[in-house]
Amino acid sequence: MEFTKMHGLGNDFIVVYGERELPSNVSQLAIDVCNRWYGIGADGLVYILPSERADFSMRIINSDGTEAEQCGNAIRCVSKYVYDNGLIDRDELAIETLGAGVQKVQLTIENGKVEKVRVDMGEPILNGTQIPTLIDAPQVVEHPIEVNGQKYSFTAVSMGNPHCVIPVEDAANFDYSVIGPMLEKHELFPKKINVEFITVYNRNHVEMRVWERGAGPTLACGTGACATLVASALRGVTDREAKISLQGGDLYIEWNSSDNHVYMTGSAEEVFRGRFE
Repeated sequence: MEFTKMHGLGNDFIVVYGERELPSNVSQLAIDVCNRWYGIGADGLVYILPSERADFSMRIINSDGTEAEQCGNAIRCVSKYVYDNGLIDRDELAIETLGAGVQKVQLTIENGKVEKVRVDMGEPILNGTQIPTLIDAPQVVEHPIEVNGQKYSFTAVSMGNPHCVIPVEDAANFDYSVIGPMLEKHELFPKKINVEFITVYNRNHVEMRVWERGAGPTLACGTGACATLVASALRGVTDREAKISLQGGDLYIEWNSSDNHVYMTGSAEEVFRGRFE
């Protein structure tokens, strides 16, 4: 298997191009190649596949072998890969995702390489049962939840995949190693959930840390940053555009009021290439 190792703000992926469909053993393959001690090491295995609806389709298999519906950092990596490798020669393209449909991408090109990627992440899903949660409400904002004897409040958002956004006093130093996996598998979330712990600095700047469903702690999460902005705007603590600071770097998120779409802008990087036997 020929692969390219890439990352979006430290959220890293093994990117594979050239297959027509996912291999039958893709779940176990992801577990093996994503292992950081005995494999290549990554948060997920990403396949760039043909699409009848877009320029390409993207499938993401988490490091635990489960499939993710969408990933904002992965779509930036895929976008950079297809342009930098001459698979597309324009700065606009469309990528089909499993959970968020076809997403439009705008590339910033410098010296023949992609430097920034702006992705139209679509409209956020706010209805409680559609996210999905077990809460039947048009919006799930500041809903109480208790884990490990501690009480929190969360706002739920889906960006094609489900998110639970929780305000804490100091996100940058918050130890979520115990409650992260407990929240991921909480009974309120029938398909499990990604969990963002956030601290709002001002109306245009939020600190975020993430426990990703199927991957655990990662340095960044693009859909999580989008969910964080939407949740914070719903709570009235930020504007509809803000810098989201993650452990791996910054993403710039806008929840556009005219079309209700969320736009994410950030970088992607190639690390190395190789062959997995």
